[in-house]
Amino acid sequence: MSAGEAGTGPALAAVMERVAVTAEAVGPRFPLYAEPDGGRWTTTGRGSWTGGFWAGLLWLRARYTGDAADRRAAAACTARLAPWVEADTATRGLILWYGTAPAGDDAEAAELQGRGARAVLSAYDRELGLVPWGDALGGPRLLARVDGVPGTVPLLAGAGAGTGSGTGAGLWAGPQGAAVAAAHLHRHLDLCLGVGQDLALRPALRFDAAAGWRPCADPPPGWSRGRAWLLLAVADALLRPELAVPGAPARLAETAELLAAGAGSPAGGLVPAADAARPDGPLDTSAAAITAVALLKLARVPGPRAGAYAYRAEAILHRLAENHVTGPDSGRPPGMLLDGCYDAAKDLAVRHELVWGDFFLALALAAVHGIVDITHV
Repeated sequence: MSAGEAGTGPALAAVMERVAVTAEAVGPRFPLYAEPDGGRWTTTGRGSWTGGFWAGLLWLRARYTGDAADRRAAAACTARLAPWVEADTATRGLILWYGTAPAGDDAEAAELQGRGARAVLSAYDRELGLVPWGDALGGPRLLARVDGVPGTVPLLAGAGAGTGSGTGAGLWAGPQGAAVAAAHLHRHLDLCLGVGQDLALRPALRFDAAAGWRPCADPPPGWSRGRAWLLLAVADALLRPELAVPGAPARLAETAELLAAGAGSPAGGLVPAADAARPDGPLDTSAAAITAVALLKLARVPGPRAGAYAYRAEAILHRLAENHVTGPDSGRPPGMLLDGCYDAAKDLAVRHELVWGDFFLALALAAVHGIVDITHV
């Protein structure tokens, strides 16, 4: 066992036990965020854009325990994601990729993943060069948002064939899926980032037929998860040669390096402020957990930066485990990843446990401990 595994083993066990406690508390509903003191969850009936992370957590626990009952619970939760296949939202990438990819060889999850891939492919707008944000969650439909890229890239690219299902589920979007995945990613990089060393972030832009693309005020440029989401999408693309277009690997590698360098706090910390414009405001451990997963993926891409990415991922995981995951003597339920920030501008759940933060922390720890292959989730 490596030092990294030894240091994060208790955190992995606590987080996995927390999944069981949460499942008992929420029943058939989907957890969204939990109060930092008592751990009581705010839930949703359909899961919203975070439903896939809860299903994914249940699959990670099933793989951790090997228990048939845990596997049945994960499968039942994933089945409840099916209505999102027909929903007009680019967050189908987050919902249907992360809700199915950790399922391994589960045939029903693979089938849902394939349906999702075809639905997202059909939503591609050739004139805009991307899959629009959609209107299923309210607001204008013709948006480009950074959180509409992660999950969507591997879902379209056919990465599901690597889950071990043997069904070729992720290939159901066909070669066209890989082309659309590449177009969707690169269009968002063009719109949401500056050029060269200036990666000024525009997390969301709205399309107007007369004015073209214009930045939105919300989320703000300093939004912590903006860089983290894009870094994750770039890492997934670098792991998939089928997404290569002329000049793409070099561009993506450079973008990954620059995004990773700016993914912490302004002082270079491991856990970023929820809004870089408010360095003394709340932190966002969920952004740190997303970044750790992205870095673990980048560490699997051959190149001179692989070792540095692995080292930084391990440092983030140790910081989260030691400083932000509740322990048995904390007076709170053990295994909560605290200090996640849902929405700093609205002062909504600013120091809470967030279901997607839990998921990405669990995924990273599971990968470090050999429970999952990070390149397949």
